[in-house]
Amino acid sequence: MRAADPRLTLAAVSLVQFLVSLDLLVVNVALPRIGDALAFDDVGLGWVIHAYALTFGGLLLLGGKAADRYGRRRVLVGGLVVFGVASLLGGFALASAHLVVARAVQGIGAAALQPASLAVLSTTFPSGRARARAFGVWSAMNALGAALGVLIGGVLTEYAGWRWVMFINIPLVAVALILTWRGMAPDARGAVRGGFDVPGAVLATGGMSLLVYGIVSTDDHPWTSLPTLLTFAAAVAMLCAFFAVERRTAGDPLLRPGLLRHRTVAGANAGNLLIGAAMASVLYFMSLYVQNVLGQNPAVTGLMFLPFALGIVVGSFLAIRLGARFSRRALIVGGCALTAVGFSWFGFISPDGGFLTDILGPSVIASVGFGICLGPIISIGTVGVAPDEAGTASSLLSSTRQLGATLGLAALSAVAHTATGTATSASAVTAGYGLAMLAAAGLIAVTALIGLIALPHESADPGRAGDSTTEAARVD
Repeated sequence: MRAADPRLTLAAVSLVQFLVSLDLLVVNVALPRIGDALAFDDVGLGWVIHAYALTFGGLLLLGGKAADRYGRRRVLVGGLVVFGVASLLGGFALASAHLVVARAVQGIGAAALQPASLAVLSTTFPSGRARARAFGVWSAMNALGAALGVLIGGVLTEYAGWRWVMFINIPLVAVALILTWRGMAPDARGAVRGGFDVPGAVLATGGMSLLVYGIVSTDDHPWTSLPTLLTFAAAVAMLCAFFAVERRTAGDPLLRPGLLRHRTVAGANAGNLLIGAAMASVLYFMSLYVQNVLGQNPAVTGLMFLPFALGIVVGSFLAIRLGARFSRRALIVGGCALTAVGFSWFGFISPDGGFLTDILGPSVIASVGFGICLGPIISIGTVGVAPDEAGTASSLLSSTRQLGATLGLAALSAVAHTATGTATSASAVTAGYGLAMLAAAGLIAVTALIGLIALPHESADPGRAGDSTTEAARVD
C-alpha cells in the first residue's frame, strides 16, 4: 500500500476546505443577476442559498460517519465528484428549478467533503507542532475561502457573468482530486464492523434537515407562525428520538453519546456554533452595507473585503508562531477578544461612511483575531478522539458551524429588522446593520467566555496538549 505524503495531504484537505467555504458565499453577490436571468421571484431566489444549506446541514453527521466507516479517501473522492458535477450542471442551468436542484446536490457533496477532510487532517497530524501548523494552514484556507467568496463572486459576476460562480468550482475540484489521489494512502481493505445504524441515520438527517428548513423558512413565515413552530417541534422530536436510539444502539451508532459528554468536545462545538453565527452574519451585513448604502458594485465590494481575507491569513499563521508560547485556550480567548473588538467597531458604521474608518480598520482587527482563534478551536475539538471516530467528531464541528451560520443569519436579520422597522432610509438601514453586528460581537464575547470556562488548562507545547484529552474523549 502506498504511504501517504503529509504535505500533499495537507494541500488536498486545505483546498477542499477552501472550496467548501468559497461556495458558501461566492453565490451571494451574484443573486440579483441570477434572479434576473432565470426569472426567480423574491421568495424563490432565497432557495439558491437555502437548498445548499438544507442538504449540507442535514447530511453532515451522515457524511462524517460514512468517512469513518467506509474510508476517508473514498468519501473524499466521491464528494468531490458529486460537488464538481453539480457545479457544472448548475452553471448550465436554464431554469430556476435546475439551479436550485444543482445547489442541493452541491450541498450533498459538501456534506461528504468537509468532515472527511477534517478527519484526514486530524489523524494525519495527531499531535505536536506539526498538528498546530497543519490546523493553522487549514484554518487560513477555511476562512480565506469564506472571505474571498465575496471578492471572487463580485469579480466573476461583474466581468464574466453569474454562471462562472458555479464554473469556478470545476478547476478547483480537478486539482483537489489529483492531490487526494497522489497524497493520501488508499483506504485499508477489510470488513466493515457491525450493521449500519439506519434508524439513527434517518432520525439525524431528518431532524437536522427540519431544523435548518425551519430557520431558512422564516423568510416566508414569522418565527411564531404555526408552520414554523410545527417544523421546529418536529425537528426537536426527531433529534430527541435520535439521541434516545443512539444510547440503546449496541453495535456501531452514528454518534456515540459519550463523545458529547466530554467537556472539551462540547465546549469546542459550542464555541464553533457561535463563531459560525457571528462570522456569517457580519460578512452578510457588510456586503449589504457596501452595496445598498455605499452604492458600490459587486466587483468593488469584493475588493473591499480583500483586507479581511488577508488579515485572516496573517492571524492563522500568527497562531502557529504563538502556539509555541501560549496554550490553545489562551489563543482562543485572545483571538475572540480581538474579533469582538473589530465586530463592535463595525457596529458603528454610518450612512456616509468611508473605506478607511468603516471597513478597513475593523476588518484588520476582526480578521486577525478570527485567524488566531479558528485553528485552535477546531484542533481542540478533535484532539484525543479515537481514530475510528475522527470523522464523527469532525462532522460535529462542521454541523455546529453550519447550523450556527444558518441560525445566526436568521436571528441577526431579525435583530436588524427590529431596528429598521418599516423605514427604508439609508440611516435606518445602516442602524439595523450596525445593531446586528454589535449582537455578533456579543456572540464572539460569549465564545471567549466558553473558552475560559469549558476548555482545559494546558501546556503551550502542542505535543503535550495534544495528548492530554485522549482518555477523557472516550467517555462512554
